[in-house]
Amino acid sequence: MNREINQRLTAENTEIKLLVLDIDGTIAGESNQISQAVKQAIKAVQAKGIKVAIATGRMYCSALRFHQDINSDLPLMAYQGALIKDPATEKVLQHLPVSKDMALRLLDYFEKPELRSLLSVHFYINDQLYVREITPETQIYAGRSNIQPIAVGDLRKVLDTENEPTKILALSDDTDAIEHLLGTLRQQYTPAELYLTTSVATFFEATNPWVNKGAAVRYLAEEILGLSASNVMTIGDNFNDVEMLEYAGIGVAMGGGPVGVQAIAHWVAPSVEEDGVAAAIEKFIL
Repeated sequence: MNREINQRLTAENTEIKLLVLDIDGTIAGESNQISQAVKQAIKAVQAKGIKVAIATGRMYCSALRFHQDINSDLPLMAYQGALIKDPATEKVLQHLPVSKDMALRLLDYFEKPELRSLLSVHFYINDQLYVREITPETQIYAGRSNIQPIAVGDLRKVLDTENEPTKILALSDDTDAIEHLLGTLRQQYTPAELYLTTSVATFFEATNPWVNKGAAVRYLAEEILGLSASNVMTIGDNFNDVEMLEYAGIGVAMGGGPVGVQAIAHWVAPSVEEDGVAAAIEKFIL
């Protein structure tokens, strides 16, 4: 961010009332845990009466322990915001799945001969993970997420109008294949048909077109808490965080993330391994 904007943000007494955090690459690095420094910084934010929430691409069940670790009393925004649920009451505030028809069309594409062997396809239905088969990539993903994938062979078997996917993900160690997949499907489907993004270079993700973290944070801030964008600070590290960084009065990108994400942020924090969230909180809130 240029120095003029940086000085203006610091000089203005921006009244932040809501801090929204991504998980992977933001509050959780290689250890898959939140460091003590970041926990203490979040606790200091809450002591000032500022609310703290999580917005993540993770499954709700996988994100819940992080929500609990930071003692958030707000709804949890999971699956890029496709599912917003209050852990305190178990009430689902919003669920926007991918339609059965669109899921079938994506599956047909993923199963083209030139792609099938490259991709591990994940369908998330009712907060469970369904896969064709358990690949090494799926095993690594499941281990980090602390979930048990359900192998069903043909994923068409788990689809009906009552069980539409909250999110669809295709994994591949071939980052060029993921980049090509994203580019090709963005040409094939408009933003009004699907929201397409990457959360890491090896993850292609598809959700309902009304879903992204920016829309979820806006819903939480404006509809639930009665705040405006100027009252919100968001911190994230990757392309699936762009919309919430753009929405917020202060949007902070993590160091080590893609240059394109850093370019749209108000400020770039140190990396997750350097407790960048704690540095951002110290700079803008404490």
